[in-house]
Amino acid sequence: MMERVSAFERKQRVVIIGGGPGGYEAALAGALLGAEVTLIERTGVGGSAILTDVVPSKSLIATAESAAAIRDASQLGVQFSVRGASGRPQKPEVSVNLRAVNRRLLSLAAKQSLDMKADLEKAGVTIVQGEGRLDGPGRVVVSTGKQGADFDEFEADTIVVSVGSRPRQLPSAMPDGERIFTWTQLYGLEEVPEHLIVVGSGVTGAEFASAYSLIGAEVTLISSRDQVLPGEDTDAAGVIEDVFTRQGMHVLSKSRAEKVERTETGVVVTLTDGRTVEGSHCLMAVGSIPNTAGIGLEEAGIELADSGNILVNRVARTNLPNVYAVGDCADALPLASVASMQGRTAMFHALGDAVDPISMRTVASNIFTQPEIATVGWSQREIEEGIAQGEVYRIDLATNARAKMMGVEDGFVKLFARTGSGTVIGGVIVAPKASELIFPVTMALEHRLTVDQLARVFPVFPSLTGSISDAARAMHRVEP
Repeated sequence: MMERVSAFERKQRVVIIGGGPGGYEAALAGALLGAEVTLIERTGVGGSAILTDVVPSKSLIATAESAAAIRDASQLGVQFSVRGASGRPQKPEVSVNLRAVNRRLLSLAAKQSLDMKADLEKAGVTIVQGEGRLDGPGRVVVSTGKQGADFDEFEADTIVVSVGSRPRQLPSAMPDGERIFTWTQLYGLEEVPEHLIVVGSGVTGAEFASAYSLIGAEVTLISSRDQVLPGEDTDAAGVIEDVFTRQGMHVLSKSRAEKVERTETGVVVTLTDGRTVEGSHCLMAVGSIPNTAGIGLEEAGIELADSGNILVNRVARTNLPNVYAVGDCADALPLASVASMQGRTAMFHALGDAVDPISMRTVASNIFTQPEIATVGWSQREIEEGIAQGEVYRIDLATNARAKMMGVEDGFVKLFARTGSGTVIGGVIVAPKASELIFPVTMALEHRLTVDQLARVFPVFPSLTGSISDAARAMHRVEP
């Protein structure tokens, strides 16, 4: 006789649509907590973040940093030379083999995807390749393309939507993957572009403009705002724009692209004021849109923002109790770190484990230009507008002993502290590897440390982190 299994004895069935950072972490957390987890992914584990976005783009940026370090080494007294035919030393040229670079970074991305897949399989997660969509709040249908079956169906107690986003495309500047690109298409290039025009000066546009400038391309950056990186800390954006200009980049501020067309030898970008810019290639970096259309969300009753992003609360839950959404498809910061945390938080909440609701205010973000920009917490603009009550202190890296040794002239550390209590409420760091340096400020923010407590931590001398302690020490206030 077959024994009946009660609902309490049956494993919770979790179906995750999308295997990017958020879906991957949700799957691991669900398996760890004993759920029966099925992950549906159409391209490969890791999604676009691993295969065509974060991993390859940051690998390209690492190559660009290496090229820049070699070129700038002479400032530190390091000289390179080769013997010419006459036997006299000749200065070598620094060049980048873009074909080899792109092959390497795509290989790294593929290897990372395979490693993540192996982790999931080891944890007992079932991986299904195909296109997933909701069929109501408790069922997921997957188009698999298998012979003899057009789709599979999965019943679910909990559904996690992690379908990510894709580059926005404009009808007047349609990418062709040869001369006009989105950022996912650049990795087919075999030679450094002679003249790359980047349309859009947000994070993606600035990062690629910085990287291609450093590996030897002539770069024109078209910005519709007064300054590059609109919305970021004004001082930080100013430093980056100054660096771009010194590198020889052409920055066109208050300029909006109307259309991009191919020519016989390259591209021509027409601006709304009638001016034209000619180049060999064009990168369209005009934002992204969530992959939420046509997957049954609205039919299931899930609420969406006007942008198409899924509305979620601080535990990544939608308006339907058993459906969660994580990553770029949700209305949260579009960061891989946020997606990962949302994935774990969603599973902890759905399966009854202890959970801390996510506070976006304590999430650090980074822009991988050269130098990098890292930020966390409240901004200076919010303080100046009275949204937050705080004091601001900035110390330039040019005064830092380690920075002098490294030849670093650009950048700063800026701290924000609550008026009266001195509690750290935010910070901005512009420096090489700012993504690493922001961590102690993030820790101070998370644990509500005061600038005095932060100043009492002994930094290594000499070190760039010493400027964090110096800034905190300078914000000490003596009670009258």
